[in-house]
Amino acid sequence: MTEKRWKSNAFPGTKLRYININKFRHCVPCNVPSTGRARQPPLPYYVTERGGFTEDREEKNMKFFLDMIPPTATAQEKQVRIVCGRPVFYDPLPVKAAKKALTAALIQHRPERPFSGPVSLSTIWLFPKGKSHRHGEWRATRPDTDNLQKLLKDCMTRCGFWYDDALVVCESVEKKWSDVPTGIYIEITPLEVVK
Repeated sequence: MTEKRWKSNAFPGTKLRYININKFRHCVPCNVPSTGRARQPPLPYYVTERGGFTEDREEKNMKFFLDMIPPTATAQEKQVRIVCGRPVFYDPLPVKAAKKALTAALIQHRPERPFSGPVSLSTIWLFPKGKSHRHGEWRATRPDTDNLQKLLKDCMTRCGFWYDDALVVCESVEKKWSDVPTGIYIEITPLEVVK
């Protein structure tokens, strides 16, 4: 099966990039025809044809729990190899598996409309405790919280929670050992824009 790709410039202020629609067909936030040439994605719901904004944007808080064993591979674990004298960076297999698991779990909670303004993101990572830790004890070992958050926010961007993870302006992260359940508690709160 040939790989279908299309050029995306639906999000103002972002660079053109190619998206493999066969791999992430369920994550692309617009309709892509299955045959023929790919067409330009529609404008986001809050942008009018002339570039103005509509006033009916109402974004609500989101709270959900990803019932899974949280991945310990992070986005910082990229590998490099030399191809034709140039360095090429790639994700190793554990990072690819972590991205796939997170994307599969997150896609079920995707909002109808992506967040378009500044948001606050609160997460609690609950890892299986094993024998040497107590339930609710802080996990003061690797991976770092900022690396965990980077992987999570990249997957949330890919699934259509927001157009760019730069919209996350306030973050709260906790890592704990847990009996049951293990997973990731996520809360997204839209913030008011100061005028």
